[in-house]
Amino acid sequence: MEGTTWAALTAALTVAGAIWTWIAFRRRGAANGLRALGFTLLPAAAWLTGTLEMVVEIAGSVTDWATGLVFNIFTWAGIGLSGLAVVLFVVSGIIRDRQLARGQDAGSPGAAQAPKSRESLPPTPSSRSAGTSPIDDELADIEALLKKRGIE
Repeated sequence: MEGTTWAALTAALTVAGAIWTWIAFRRRGAANGLRALGFTLLPAAAWLTGTLEMVVEIAGSVTDWATGLVFNIFTWAGIGLSGLAVVLFVVSGIIRDRQLARGQDAGSPGAAQAPKSRESLPPTPSSRSAGTSPIDDELADIEALLKKRGIE
């Protein structure tokens, strides 16, 4: 578009904003009217700084991208391939975790079924020394629960 077209667009937006500003002043008071006046001046400021053309260009580019996304078969093929890639990454992670777990079980047969000895169990509250603080007792209980569930 040429400069005169941009000027006409700016003038139309400013006139529409001026009407909105007048209505806001009359119906809602000075605060809303001043806010509307601020919005009314934005198209003129955008035209004078050259950002009006930039905003229109960005909007056109986004529109072209969106229509290309919706109507282009190659775009949908790319989306399908990226989805397949994500599925393959997830499945390979699951398989790797199972292989690692199987390798750990094979490396120490019967270790999971072996009963715990009395020495490996955490101390009970009655076996602790009386000089420890209650906070340490609570932390010891929490550590015992975590170890019992296999979380360390």
